Amino acid sequence: MATYRPGSNTLLKSDSILEYVLDTTVYPREHERLRELRLITQNHPKSFMGSSPDQMQLFSVLLKMIGARNAVEVGVFTGYSLLATALALPDDGRVVAIDVSREYYELGRPVIEDAGVAHKVDFRHGDGLAVLDQLLAGGEGKFDFAYADADKEQYRGYHERLVRLLRVGGVVAYDNTLWGGSVAMPRDTPGSSAYDRVVRDYMVGFNAMVAADDRVEACLLPVADGVTLCRRLKLDPPARNAPTGHPIPITRLTPHAPTRGGAADADPKYPTHMTMSP
Repeated sequence: MATYRPGSNTLLKSDSILEYVLDTTVYPREHERLRELRLITQNHPKSFMGSSPDQMQLFSVLLKMIGARNAVEVGVFTGYSLLATALALPDDGRVVAIDVSREYYELGRPVIEDAGVAHKVDFRHGDGLAVLDQLLAGGEGKFDFAYADADKEQYRGYHERLVRLLRVGGVVAYDNTLWGGSVAMPRDTPGSSAYDRVVRDYMVGFNAMVAADDRVEACLLPVADGVTLCRRLKLDPPARNAPTGHPIPITRLTPHAPTRGGAADADPKYPTHMTMSP
């Protein structure tokens, strides 16, 4: 029987399995600056907003497998996941990093500079949906990889924009799509907060939408708090009477409890990103 685990570092059966994974394949080859920024993030009062080390290792391998040169990230926080992406890109690569908080990004910026990859980073301060619309105005199909780890209740809006920004064969990743395992349980499962139930319902709908989207090939992985990967399969047909890059209206589908890339931070009762120290 499934067990809701809102305070755990992993959806695996036990934390000891995650510790084994990290100690065996993640920490031994972890870049020195990436380790530095991971520890800075883990010691931050809002450490629950940081991405997980095993997840970042997965993305690093994936970026190299698809030969990514251009990436976009919605939700930056301290820049831990941003640094992992920048390190995986070639020297002439670029990652557009979007977040509403420059203050959090400034915590990690010196580490990114020390890692020698600051020239790859194009930080955009602003609302995720609005900045993505600006990128679309410059043309579609220009990115190889995208990562969304921001306002959970805007994932549908991110998806419509990010798929269009990807080249055919490009990959977009969404974080927290299993939401503590709650998507596979009754919405009133003990231990879940009102916010958990709102996001749980949203993720159930989002996961179903992605699975039915014939523009992408999707894979939902039980890594960290759930990671959905979508590979773009085809170009969209031109919209009738709509110019290329026409902005998509920004809509709110449910009462908003914002996170990275949105207007504020997540409900602290639920660690939306998983971290663990060696």
